[in-house]
Amino acid sequence: MTPEDLHLDTLTTEAFRPELAEIDRLPTLEIARLMNTGDTTVPASVSRHLPEIARTIDAVSHRMATGGRLIYAGAGTAGRLGVLDASECPPTFNTDPAQVIGLIAGGPQAMVTSVEGAEDSKELARADLDALKVAPDDTVIGISASGRTPYAVAAVEHARSLGALTVGLSCNTGSPLAAAAEHGIEVVTGPELITGSTRLKAGTAQKLVLNMISTITMIRLGKTYGNLMVDVRASNEKLRARSRRIVALATGATADEIEAALAATDGEVKDAILTILADVDGPTAARLLEESGGHLRAALSATSG
Repeated sequence: MTPEDLHLDTLTTEAFRPELAEIDRLPTLEIARLMNTGDTTVPASVSRHLPEIARTIDAVSHRMATGGRLIYAGAGTAGRLGVLDASECPPTFNTDPAQVIGLIAGGPQAMVTSVEGAEDSKELARADLDALKVAPDDTVIGISASGRTPYAVAAVEHARSLGALTVGLSCNTGSPLAAAAEHGIEVVTGPELITGSTRLKAGTAQKLVLNMISTITMIRLGKTYGNLMVDVRASNEKLRARSRRIVALATGATADEIEAALAATDGEVKDAILTILADVDGPTAARLLEESGGHLRAALSATSG
């Protein structure tokens, strides 16, 4: 028996719910109701930690504004959630794939199959971060429902020793992960419907927090104009249609004006909006946005001054 086994009963994420001991004998609809009722408690659990989440976002966005990267590190479900969040940033916010990175213990194959022993390897975490050449401008977020997965804890400890900003996201209080990080976020969601299955409420909570961190950080970095995805990458017909709609919502321009603006800016939504609202050509829009650090509102202010 390992030290991990000896203390499972102290973790709320591993707690047994005796009232569900015969859940397999219930009608399917009743099980669905029980699961749904439990899931409704997750947003309230997250809401109790909004101040810590906001402080984390401000710190992350400050680092990223100076060229730093956002790096998630976790094992199993937690690692997959980090990879998912990172992979959605390029199409949504037109970030460089190297700007937001998801590390999962065991590498890419661990996304679809278990890699024996990977989550217990502190050495693997350090090697994965060293391969990325983690620097002080970077942020490393360790993700672990238990808050003590060796891979996640070691990633945070190593990143902190390198001067990077560190965040520990877990679902148990008093976790080693939060203690190791500069910013600890411990969203306690309680025992799971299926004992110890932290892909359920704990996974939902982690997904909500990661959504907040990446999305609001991108808002702070000027990747949106209001609530419009003005940095969206139009890589398919659906996204090209979305691009046209975003320009329409931001400017109120006609369909012909929108097509002309997108053509003049090689499909760049933010540039197209600026050409219409500020009545400038494509190259001027690109220059103004570069001078404003990519913030559309700042570029518009510069043209109205």
